[in-house]
Amino acid sequence: MTLNDPLANVLSFINNQERLGKRELLTKNNSKLIREVLKIMQDEQYLGSYEQQEDVYSSLKINLLGKINKCGVITPRFKVKVSDYEKYEKKFLPALGMGSLLVSTNKGLMTNAKAKELNLGGTLICYMY
Repeated sequence: MTLNDPLANVLSFINNQERLGKRELLTKNNSKLIREVLKIMQDEQYLGSYEQQEDVYSSLKINLLGKINKCGVITPRFKVKVSDYEKYEKKFLPALGMGSLLVSTNKGLMTNAKAKELNLGGTLICYMY
């Protein structure tokens, strides 16, 4: 069976493992987008390290820190202007200054705060808090 959205599957798996109190997980879903999202989550200190396992599936081993309350993908992937970030922050994040939206811009994948700072719009990918 094929997955419709591998990123959604990985973020759901991270949520479930965080709720169970696990400290690491192994997922077979591996793509450039997933690794970029994990890198940003690591930079924002929501995740520990992650590494690519060299096995049949080229799976990812992710270390959890227990700091994620919730994370998930945003579907449909809304186009957002610089002036519209506040609207989507209110929609997807629980409070002002808590959490991040990940945005795909022409300068690459980044958080909404960095995109606002660089005055860039883009496409919303996922949220985390």
